[in-house]
Amino acid sequence: MINHETVEVCRCFNIKGTAISHEVVTGGHINSTNLVIFDEDGEIKKYLVQGINTHVFRNPENLMDNIVSVTQYLKDKIAEAGGNPERETLTFLPAKDGNYYYYYNDKCWRIYNFVDKAYTLNLIENETVFENAGRSFGMFQRHLSDYPMHNLHETIKDFHNTPKRLDNLKKSIEADVKGRAAEVEAEIKFALDRTEDAAYVLGLHKKGLIPLRVTHNDTKLNNILFDEDTNEGICVIDLDTIMPGLSLYDFGDAIRFGGNTTYEDDDNLDNVKISVELFEAFARGFLSSCAKALTKTEVDCLAFSAKLMTFECGVRFLTDYIDGDVYFKTKYPEHNLVRARNQFKLVEEIEAHLDEMNAIVEKLYSEYVK
Repeated sequence: MINHETVEVCRCFNIKGTAISHEVVTGGHINSTNLVIFDEDGEIKKYLVQGINTHVFRNPENLMDNIVSVTQYLKDKIAEAGGNPERETLTFLPAKDGNYYYYYNDKCWRIYNFVDKAYTLNLIENETVFENAGRSFGMFQRHLSDYPMHNLHETIKDFHNTPKRLDNLKKSIEADVKGRAAEVEAEIKFALDRTEDAAYVLGLHKKGLIPLRVTHNDTKLNNILFDEDTNEGICVIDLDTIMPGLSLYDFGDAIRFGGNTTYEDDDNLDNVKISVELFEAFARGFLSSCAKALTKTEVDCLAFSAKLMTFECGVRFLTDYIDGDVYFKTKYPEHNLVRARNQFKLVEEIEAHLDEMNAIVEKLYSEYVK
C-alpha cells in the first residue's frame, strides 16, 4: 500500500511520475526510512525517503550541509579515480526551495537515490568481509584527506573528546544521584587509572602531530554497502555523524565493534577477547587504501586507537549506569554496568596484545608506502 504522506514528500522534492511501491525500511535506530519506487515515464526509479529525527539532530541545516558538501566532494574524487560517483557515494536530492531537507507535516525530510544491487551486513562472517570494510573506510579517508575542513560543522560537540568523557564520569561520581558509585569502585578505579591514556591522542593533535580530518564517527559494519556481484565494499552510508575529528576515531571504533570476539553486552567476560586476526584484516584493508594519506604519527597510533575508543565507550556506559541509565537504552537494571565491564575487559585484552598489534600495523604500513 502506498503511503500518502511519503508520496507528498516526494512531490516536495520534484519527483515526478507514479508511485508504484512503498516499503518501510527497518534496522535504523534514529531516523525513519522508506523505500519508494516510482515509474517515471517508463523508467523505474528508487528513492529512500527519510524522516530526520530532530530530537537527536537539532540543526538539520548544518547536518545536511555537512553531508551534501562531503558527498559532492567525494563524487569529484571518485570520478577522478575512474569510479562510479552515483554508486560509490550517496546522492541527495534538493527540495523545491533548494535546500536538501524539507519540513512537511511538522517533520523534517530528506531524499536520496537508492543504490541498487548492494547489501549490508550486521555480522562479520569472515576476515575477508572485515578487510573489505577496512578498505572502504580507508578509501573514505583517502578521498577526503584534503577536504577543506573549514566547510564542516561540528554537529555533536565533543563527541569523541575522551578527556571530557572522563570528566563527565567524575561529575557523575560526585553527584551519585542513584547511590550506585560505591558498588562500582573497581570500575571507577580502572577508568581513572587511565586518565593519561584518555588525553594522549588529543595531546598529539594539539601539538600539531595529528591533523583534523573528516570523520564518519559510526564505523560499524552495517554502514557499508557491499556489491552483490563482487562482495566488495562500494559505499559508506549513514553519514549523519560526519564532522571534524581524528582518523583514529574511525579506525579505533571499527576495531572496538568488529574485533571483539563477542557482543558488547555479554556478561561472561571470559568470552571477551580481541581477535588479532580480525584486527590485521581490517588494518590491511584500511592501510591498503589510505596509508599514503596518513601521517606517520597517525599510523603509529592506529593500534592504540582501538584501546582508546573502547575505553571511551566503557566510560560512557559506566557514567550512564551511575547516572541512572538516562542515555543508553537498557533491558535490565545492570545492563550498562555489564556493558562497561565488557568494554573494560576488552581494553585489558588490547593492552595485552598492543605490541603485537603495533607490529602488524608497522609491517602493513611498510608494504603500502613503497
